[in-house]
Amino acid sequence: MPILFSNLNPFINFMFLKYHLINKYLKLLLILISIFLIKKNILLKIPYFYKPLVSIIIPVHNNFRYTYNCIFSILEAKPIIPYEIIIGDDMSKDKTKSIEKYIKNIRVHNNNEKYNFLMNCNEAAKLSKGKYVLFLNNDTKVNKEWLISLIKLIESDENIGMVGSKLINPDGTLQEAGGIVWNNGECANFGRGDNLDKPEYNYIKEVDYISGASILIRKSIWEKIGGFDKRYIPAYYEDTDLAFELRKHGYKVMYQPKSVVIHYEGISNGRDLSSGIKKFQLVNKIKFVEKWKNELKYQKEQGNTFLSRDRRYNKRILVINNEIPIFNKDTESRCIFMYLNLFIEIGLQVTFISDSLEKIEPYTTILQQKGIEVLYGDWYKKNLENWMKNNLIYFKYVYLQSPKTTQKYIDFIRNYFSGKIFYFAYDLHYIRLSREYNITQNEESKKQSEMFRIIEMEIFFKVDIIYVVGNYEYQILQKQFEQKTIRNIPIFIYENQLTNVEKDFSKRKDLVFVADFLDSSNIDAVLWFSKEIYPKIVEKFPEIIWHIVGPNITDEIKKLQSRNIKIEGSLSDEDLHSLYQKCRIAVIPLRFGSGVKSKIIEAAYNQIPIVTTSIGGEGLDNSLGTFIMEDDAEKMSKLISELYMDFSELKKMSNLGKKFIETYFTINKAKEELLKDMV
Repeated sequence: MPILFSNLNPFINFMFLKYHLINKYLKLLLILISIFLIKKNILLKIPYFYKPLVSIIIPVHNNFRYTYNCIFSILEAKPIIPYEIIIGDDMSKDKTKSIEKYIKNIRVHNNNEKYNFLMNCNEAAKLSKGKYVLFLNNDTKVNKEWLISLIKLIESDENIGMVGSKLINPDGTLQEAGGIVWNNGECANFGRGDNLDKPEYNYIKEVDYISGASILIRKSIWEKIGGFDKRYIPAYYEDTDLAFELRKHGYKVMYQPKSVVIHYEGISNGRDLSSGIKKFQLVNKIKFVEKWKNELKYQKEQGNTFLSRDRRYNKRILVINNEIPIFNKDTESRCIFMYLNLFIEIGLQVTFISDSLEKIEPYTTILQQKGIEVLYGDWYKKNLENWMKNNLIYFKYVYLQSPKTTQKYIDFIRNYFSGKIFYFAYDLHYIRLSREYNITQNEESKKQSEMFRIIEMEIFFKVDIIYVVGNYEYQILQKQFEQKTIRNIPIFIYENQLTNVEKDFSKRKDLVFVADFLDSSNIDAVLWFSKEIYPKIVEKFPEIIWHIVGPNITDEIKKLQSRNIKIEGSLSDEDLHSLYQKCRIAVIPLRFGSGVKSKIIEAAYNQIPIVTTSIGGEGLDNSLGTFIMEDDAEKMSKLISELYMDFSELKKMSNLGKKFIETYFTINKAKEELLKDMV
């Protein structure tokens, strides 16, 4: 939005912000409307909350129109949490003196003498009732998610003490995506003047400081440290000092890119460093350096923004996969999504690259909001190799998944990277395809098997550490690569067990099979079971229904829809969980495949009894008796029919599913394996 219009009515400003391209006649009309509304002094009304969660402190000295516009933008954003607005009026002489005439339910702290910015904030904050105090410059306009995104972030971790917004200039360029403090005490606004949509500016991260134009802090901490340090009176460096003070008390300072604020920088104090209050920017730098000289020794030298933009620069991991993990649609994506979360939990800063470099929503934003930098867009498509050449030296680990994607990048990475390279073999493709050929005699499967055998063997030679899922493939690779470090890690990891599971199986009925039907082994399983096994079960239980669940259902499977077979297609996590709790048995009749079958793990987590084949249970320790394996069609039919009415055995198997997850598929189990190599 052109700065020319910065003094217009807030409605007009909002329109300019929303529509960057607007013809000159409509602009003129909006200007005329704005002049009319300004003269009318339209009354604003702030909602009243008896117990606000957030106290918004707006320090002001004159500039009524900016204050009015700022508050209008807050009302326009319609925060869904209880809040109050407190104006700290520092001896204003314009309409600000009578601001309560124009804005209803606002609270005002009138200073009896000229305090300037720092003491104005400290004094106004004494009126706050909220759990959180938010300092907001009056020369700002906020976006819709400005407040709620800050609250969600600070409430996600009790160790977060302060969070701040993404600041943008009136012309739409970036003003700051978090602040950097160099070891000489100089400060930098990361990304200043750049395109605000670039990936590096749009993930949650821990930062050196956040500029005070929009910062949210826990009131308990604010009071504990005594507010802004008075040594910085009248202004400047107090926000930087506050961040260092919070870290001294054991708290993190975080940047939230979804909280977007337009900041008309320099309105209050100008830009001339040699005069007025602005000159204290240089004076207070000296005070800041003296106070924090020991801490500044650990800050980076001026210039390297790649490392300094994020305080977790010592433990960086680059993750490369064929695509963004669409974790609610396929099991491989769910697996990598779980491990991305675990990387964060063990203290790694994650940068994620998908081979397509596409921004797929909402999944990209979900990763970014977890603190993962996701690279995407045309610039990276054209410059990814140069980016890697310049920046791989700053990473400690590279984590690869998917054979073809790994084959594409492995040699390049080896040339420019000296840290540890991990490869996660979700399954051994060449084994799966070889088994498919043995069942189907499809020559294409045989060719694909040989191709993947060459690719996978080459990858195993070139990487440092190999992750597999399941004992079977672990033993194969141990024999073939005796000198390599090979770890058997859980395919799925869970933090909590399900509760309130229905254990009276007389109240449950039907069978269920969950799979992604892009995988030919799942198509074969359905066709084999429907033809060779299920008809005999239906003879004994005419009312039984077999629920077939999952994406990419083929036409051949759709034709199976009948009185006793229900094609569910894709279900939400909630609906799938509900179906698991209604059915008696999960059947997983796989005749080929490789790796640990996530269907077994998911069913065990949902505490439903499982009948599968030796291929289905391959690589898993079944010493607990969590599932039953049977490869013969006749015997499987008889087994399921008998088990279906054995309610005590079904309950026993359900309980063993819970124990199975607790033993092998917890976060602690996965973390134990990761920490052997990531230290």
